Amino acid sequence: MTNNNFDSKAFRTALGTFTTGVTIITATAQDGTPVGITANSFNSVSLDPPLVLWSLAKNANSLPVFTESKFWNVHVLSVEQEALSGRFASRGEDKFAGLELDEGLTTAPLLPNCTARFQCRTAFMHDGGDHIIFIGEVLGFDQSAHPPLVFQSGQYALAALKPREEVRLTRSEPPPECSYTEDLLGYLLGRAHFQLVNRLQVLLNEQGLDQPQFFILSVLCIRDGLTLDDINEYIAYTGSAVDLADMELLIKGGHVVIEQGRYRLTADGREASLHQIAQAKAVEQDVVEALGLGDAMALKLLLKRVIGSTDPGLPDLWSVPA
Repeated sequence: MTNNNFDSKAFRTALGTFTTGVTIITATAQDGTPVGITANSFNSVSLDPPLVLWSLAKNANSLPVFTESKFWNVHVLSVEQEALSGRFASRGEDKFAGLELDEGLTTAPLLPNCTARFQCRTAFMHDGGDHIIFIGEVLGFDQSAHPPLVFQSGQYALAALKPREEVRLTRSEPPPECSYTEDLLGYLLGRAHFQLVNRLQVLLNEQGLDQPQFFILSVLCIRDGLTLDDINEYIAYTGSAVDLADMELLIKGGHVVIEQGRYRLTADGREASLHQIAQAKAVEQDVVEALGLGDAMALKLLLKRVIGSTDPGLPDLWSVPA
């Protein structure tokens, strides 16, 4: 019985608020053709025996392949496999073109570099309205450290882990007359920045450089041959500006030369900058190991969004010069 007042579109939107992983389900047709589709209906059923399920629309072109095949594989996609998800969600192309497959337990195609993989044999198939529900016995599985790709409210997302206990920098409450708290975004961003840069400062001290000079060398390492005004445009986000005296110190130190009003790195300047980059990446690696790769990727995405939403219109340092 159909309820004519039932809003299917709103129902779909409401279902979309449930965050899921993104999977690719693969099987092999009777003629040997590999088949795969993107699905987020995957779920666990039982640990003993090991059973999982997923569902496929009855009007899907691939339905006969999955109903006739005894074996299929579930691939839980990693954040690096968003493009692969899009490929297997589309129609009319060879989805397996150029892909190197791993050897599996069955004839079903096994994709590499996933967060997790489950190789299954069909145990049951059930009617589920406009879908067929497949329940599979897990014959084998594996997992990796790759953070998973997730899907929420109609778009891809990154999952950040939330500790069971609240993360607090202090157990004390601010005085009533003070409106600043540790949850102020500016405080969190600023403190994280200075704590990270402080670890780089040890190298800068060894090189006899200060932070403004570090910013100058960083800019020139990315884009050489800039005027003083150009450099100041690129570092305007720091809230400080450099002048001719700063540039003269770098010239005397053998890090920079000036040619027709434009500054270029010397070999020593580029070497110093490369050491700074190496130290910055080492500091980052320590942070990634502490947070986990998935949380670190989510943090970078959020920081880029914060920067994009507050950008006063700074020039793009990495764009190709006209």
